This record gives sequence, structure tokens and C-alpha cells, in this order.
Amino acid sequence: MADTVTDPSPPAFSDQELEAGRLLFATDWQFAAAAGSLAAMPAGTHLEIAFAGRSNVGKSSLVNALTGRRALARTSHTPGRTQELIFFTGHRPLTIVDLPGYGYAAAPKAKVSSWTGLTRSYLSGRANLVRVYLLIDARHGLKAADEPVLDALDRAAVSYQIVLTKADQLKPPALAAVVAAVRAGLGRRPAVFPDIAVTSARTGLGIAGLRAAIARVLAEVRG
Repeated sequence: MADTVTDPSPPAFSDQELEAGRLLFATDWQFAAAAGSLAAMPAGTHLEIAFAGRSNVGKSSLVNALTGRRALARTSHTPGRTQELIFFTGHRPLTIVDLPGYGYAAAPKAKVSSWTGLTRSYLSGRANLVRVYLLIDARHGLKAADEPVLDALDRAAVSYQIVLTKADQLKPPALAAVVAAVRAGLGRRPAVFPDIAVTSARTGLGIAGLRAAIARVLAEVRG
């Protein structure tokens, strides 16, 4: 690609915040649990952030990029690979949760309905969940399949932020247009955080900034 892809609206982070983000994820991240029901979820002893998004949007790749682990979260080109809530922990007071993808899954409808119900129950009932990062493929923008999840997040009053993935696949003008369209499409949703994170797990675009943003959230919650 001839043009250099950059974040069209990068939030400002101080050197201290960027370092706090680096340190937050510079730990030995490990798989902790896979929960197919509320009863199977681990005790919520640490603050949690969760990653949601359409099937094959790149959730696992983003988790791997943030943690610096190539294969912490399993990646697959098959939509619907993540079928449970996957929990990852490190030596820091943070747990990462990879939620099942939505919009398509190579599984029976009853099973997909079960994953959907589990995710909604988690979003509405997890007291230590401090933010959800809703991943949107930068090549496609917001889709109809995203609307029920946005509605569920607003109803649950869970703070969430939009993260564009695979941004390296677009040239700068197209990326800027997608950011503007997504921002307009969100309207006045009450629980959405105003900044849109632009990332690429392949090139590392926006990863340091997203780490810093997560560290900022944890610092605000802890006071």
C-alpha cells in the first residue's frame, strides 16, 4: 500500500500514560478459564475489560497484540470459533474477557442463541466489568448485526468504546471516512465513550494507545 495508514483522530496520551499502558500488559498473560454458563465463570476478583464484535472481526488477534503473545488467544479464519467466554489473566489487577462473536457462526441456531444469552447475562450482571471494547472491522463499518449489541450495552449501562480493527487494509482517506461514518452512526448512545480507537493487530497501529486508554480507565476506576 503506497500511503501510510495512520489514526485519523488519535487521542492524546502523555508519555506517563503510554508507559502505564505498556507496563499494564508487560506481564505473563495466561489463559485462565472458559465459561459456557454463568455458573462456570471465575470469581470476579479483578477488574475486567471485555472484547466484543462480529465473528471474525479480529478479537483474538487484538488480544494477542495487546498482550504481546502470539497465540494467547486462538485465531481462526472460521467465523464462530470462540464459543464461550474466555478469560485471560496476568500478574496485574486486570482480567481480559474474549466474548463469543456474533452475526454469523457455523453452528446450530440453538447454540448461537445460547452464546448470545450468555453474553447478555455477562454484560448486565458482571459487577467488576469496567469497560467493553466493541470491535468493528474498519473495512465494513457499522452493520445491522451490531445494533442489538449496542442496544444491550446501552440497556446494561456498561461503558463501552468502539475499536476499529484491520485499519491497515484502508488508505488514509477511506479510513477517515469510516471513522466519521461510525461516529455519526453511534448518534447519542448514552454509554458509548466518544473516542474511537483505530488499530491493526498486524502492523501494531494504535496498540500502544489502546493499552494507554485501558490503563487510564483502570486508574479512574481505582481513583
